[in-house]
Amino acid sequence: MTTAAVSRREALPSTRRSVTHKFAIGGHEGYLTVGLFSDGRPGEIFVKMSKEGSTLSGLIQGFCRAFSLALQHGLSAGEAAERFRGMRFEPLGPTSNPEIPEASSILDYVARYLLLNYGDRR
Repeated sequence: MTTAAVSRREALPSTRRSVTHKFAIGGHEGYLTVGLFSDGRPGEIFVKMSKEGSTLSGLIQGFCRAFSLALQHGLSAGEAAERFRGMRFEPLGPTSNPEIPEASSILDYVARYLLLNYGDRR
């Protein structure tokens, strides 16, 4: 007989601190916003790309929602980001961030940014 694991969602406070980071990948500009729990851990992410309304933008929003729920259910930013690092699709190429000079996709860039800035927080 197996028992199902039950996770409890940790909600962010109604008013929260956040960090917004402007980036560009292969000439496509975007903004990454990271909503933070009171202890500084990321609890949600949003990506806004300059070409709104595209299929890619919609898929990125779905990724952000799923990633945020994973964080709120206890997965660390580092563990979550490791699953998306290295994904490859357009846009890709040089970035505006000297700490991440090349990215193989928007998801790769976001994962690597989160690993650099929040990877060791639990």
